Amino acid sequence: VQLQASGGGLVQAGGSLRLSCSAPGRTRSPWTVAWFRQTPGMDREFVAAMHRSAGRIYYADAVNGRFAYSRDTARNTVALQMNGLRPEDTAVYYCAASPSVITSNLRSQSAYAYWGQGTQVTVSS
Repeated sequence: VQLQASGGGLVQAGGSLRLSCSAPGRTRSPWTVAWFRQTPGMDREFVAAMHRSAGRIYYADAVNGRFAYSRDTARNTVALQMNGLRPEDTAVYYCAASPSVITSNLRSQSAYAYWGQGTQVTVSS
């Protein structure tokens, strides 16, 4: 399963970035595609995901209201629009996919078997 995240970069606090994840054949049920992020020395942290069955979108509390998850099944891509960026959003962002995620483990990195290579987001203060 080939996943590829792109769109990271350097931005000032308050700015915006749009990340994209190419996920051929993985944007429809039963696949769940999620975004995680990781800072050095820390575990990967859940950011957002659209659950495979209901299509409901879940966000981490830290990003709710600032980030927006979207899916384009025709182009096999998932996007993460990040607005109001803060220095604490600085991390490597990954997209991940799995055909067997349930709502109770949707926020856990262990639920996802397939990962993209990550894209660096740096927010300066």
